[in-house]
Amino acid sequence: MSIHKAFFALCYDRQMARAEEAGLRESRRRLVAEATGEVLEIGAGTGANLELYGPGVAALTVTEPEPAMVRRLERHVRERAPHATVLRAPAEDLPFEDASFDVVVSTLVLCGVADQPRALRQIGRVLRPGGRLLFLEHVRSQEPKLARTQDRLNWLNRLVVCCECNRPTLDSIKAAGFEVGQVEHGVLPKAPPFVRPLILGTARWPQAPLTDAPDLRTAAGTERG
Repeated sequence: MSIHKAFFALCYDRQMARAEEAGLRESRRRLVAEATGEVLEIGAGTGANLELYGPGVAALTVTEPEPAMVRRLERHVRERAPHATVLRAPAEDLPFEDASFDVVVSTLVLCGVADQPRALRQIGRVLRPGGRLLFLEHVRSQEPKLARTQDRLNWLNRLVVCCECNRPTLDSIKAAGFEVGQVEHGVLPKAPPFVRPLILGTARWPQAPLTDAPDLRTAAGTERG
């Protein structure tokens, strides 16, 4: 574990507090309220969404790859969602059988995964046919000037908050085979302009297997915290 990532985990809640109070938590609440059945949240961080899951969730599993985050996540699970299961695992190698979940939740995660297409393929693999991906993600701006600024400052964003906010994540979700539903374009409050563009929405995994999709099965890692 790098010192940089350990420091990021230590400061994360404090760093995000103003944004959460200014509207991010309400966006989380609206998104997570749609989760029902057997739910997987990837990249759960310190557990900002834990208290937002409603009675329609039959079982909740949360994953997080970074050890320093996992320690804080486990503590918050004990306090806020004691029936949830915590696993240490990256989104690119989810240690679950195919078609294990009704819903996958991803909030401010796909900007930080090492391999976004692979992570999305894994999400599709573990979703049941017709299952849903609920997402709240940084995205590349639709305004060319701001998009160029995002490209220019992407190195700084990676260094400070372990995030690449200039990714065309909505296009990536579609390319992975998801059927995208309603999407809201908004901004991350109390953030510098180059990290503000945000999307909130849902996408459904097809009822029938994708005939031209690659084999999505992997030798998924089982490293746990």
